[in-house]
Amino acid sequence: MIAKKYVILKLMEAANEILHRGVANIIPGKEELENVLESGKKLNIYFGIDPTATQIHLGHAVPIRKLQRLAELGHNVTFLIGDFTSLIGDTSDKDTERPVLTSEEIEKNFQTYKRQAEKILDFSIITIKHNSEWLNKLSFPEIVKLSQHFSVGDFASRELIRRRLDQNKRVGLHEFLYPVMQGYDSYFQDTDLQIGGTDQTFNMQAGRTLQKDLRGKDSFVLATTLLEGTDGRKMSKSWGNAIWLEDSPQDMFAKVMSINDELIIRYFTLATNISSEEIMKIEKDLTSGAHPMEIKKILATIITSELHSSEEAAEAQKYFENTVQNRELPSEILEVLLQSSDDEFLTEDLLVELSLTQSKAEAKRLFEQGGVELDGERVMDPKVGKTINHGSILRIGKRKIVKLLRP
Repeated sequence: MIAKKYVILKLMEAANEILHRGVANIIPGKEELENVLESGKKLNIYFGIDPTATQIHLGHAVPIRKLQRLAELGHNVTFLIGDFTSLIGDTSDKDTERPVLTSEEIEKNFQTYKRQAEKILDFSIITIKHNSEWLNKLSFPEIVKLSQHFSVGDFASRELIRRRLDQNKRVGLHEFLYPVMQGYDSYFQDTDLQIGGTDQTFNMQAGRTLQKDLRGKDSFVLATTLLEGTDGRKMSKSWGNAIWLEDSPQDMFAKVMSINDELIIRYFTLATNISSEEIMKIEKDLTSGAHPMEIKKILATIITSELHSSEEAAEAQKYFENTVQNRELPSEILEVLLQSSDDEFLTEDLLVELSLTQSKAEAKRLFEQGGVELDGERVMDPKVGKTINHGSILRIGKRKIVKLLRP
């Protein structure tokens, strides 16, 4: 009897953490899902990710952490690679239609997904599946029948789609099929619980619809809170504000140190495994006057340790303190050879040309925000024609330091 009460207590504690930490919404309701989790019933649970890029970032890791916790409780958990749905492209969080990827691009993108996800997921207790396994087999009549469970009005009323239609922007017919395909993912796997970010709520609801209509079964949707990137906007490759799971320890540590102070507790909550009790203590320290910089170092150390190792995190902290706080040059500095002797002045185009920024827009933003220094002098306007010498030291942002060499 004592052992049974202990098991029930542990299930309640685990359910409380899963249902409250970093959770934005649960459909049909938190209480209903809590009752199921505490009952000890083994659920079919999945999280899906489309390989539209080659990397997984810390924002994706929020639902992935939930997935791992549920697997540890003994549920049937699946990490689903959306290799078929990537052919359509999800525009849930996009102002424009996604470019259509080729099968070869998708294959290249998801090759490293397992390796990246292994930083958080234990694949000895979690199954990997690809939705092409069943979506490729659907006939056209079957797709028509599935589509009959949904209305164009429901899709067209979504905020970003409505805005595009109001602005006379193109909305591809194939985009209407994306929720149908994701809904079939849920139905085919006989899913009890889907996990995803809030931007996936509509698509996950499609799964509930098919489960209800075709199987007469009620299922759950758990939408996790979205994690902001280093600039306070949603974490995204497009905005260059993402912390990637495979970032080097030095880059990871420095990126975490660059977040706004207002996001510190949010990052502790969504991007680490430390207990809620510890987070409450840290929040109390902050409100009591602890310096955000020191708290942020603790945060950066924890995140880097969990995704790399404690030894690498310690080295990353030392590197950050020396090169960013004390502005020392690293003992080993990357040397970048200018591609032409005509490259005499520091410009936005040159930063892109040397792959020091991903785009001209990013380079322009760095200049305007004072994030570019040449030989110790901040350059906020590239039009002033700052001369590059052989061996000039260029600092870009807080993390990138290179020596420029002339050909």
